[in-house]
Amino acid sequence: MAVNITYFVHGTTTDNEKEISSGWCDVELSALGVRQSITLRDQIKDKRFDIVFCSDLKRAVDSANLTFKDFVKIIPDKRLRECNYGKYNARLLEIVEPMQKKCITERFPEGESYEDVKNRIADFLEFLKQNFDEKNVAIVAHKAPQLALDVLIKGKTWKRIVCGRLAKEKGVATRMGVHPQLEIQLGIDPVWFYPYLTYV
Repeated sequence: MAVNITYFVHGTTTDNEKEISSGWCDVELSALGVRQSITLRDQIKDKRFDIVFCSDLKRAVDSANLTFKDFVKIIPDKRLRECNYGKYNARLLEIVEPMQKKCITERFPEGESYEDVKNRIADFLEFLKQNFDEKNVAIVAHKAPQLALDVLIKGKTWKRIVCGRLAKEKGVATRMGVHPQLEIQLGIDPVWFYPYLTYV
């Protein structure tokens, strides 16, 4: 008995292109983000999903609609939101990103910590296990919930993930908005499987 999950990150936004960390601020998909979401529809046409959950932030809702509308029911869920950077929502990436290590357990001013994100994702996963056994579920959300899955499922630490990402991303001009896709299986025990993490 298991819930089969495929996770997608929303398409590129206008903030992504300006290297702005949106957080809980709503922002539009860019022209590139719209194309990515439409292209993804063709790339996953052979997959069958019983239901799609997405963050209730506009960029995730729009991505989900462009990819899945008319094919499967889409349900927005606030638990799938990006990390709330509080006073630093919609601030430049170069300001927000250096704060990430500190904000693993300490909340962003008037916002939340990455541990807070992990806790709401854990609650969402438990909800899936209780209500969607043997179902194929797609999730369309953001970077922080995806990283929370690494902590919850792969046993990684936030410090390892955050430090690894910061080192990896130095010198990378464009990295956001591509659809990172991962498939996981939630077992009842729980037994967690993480077959692959690819960029499509």
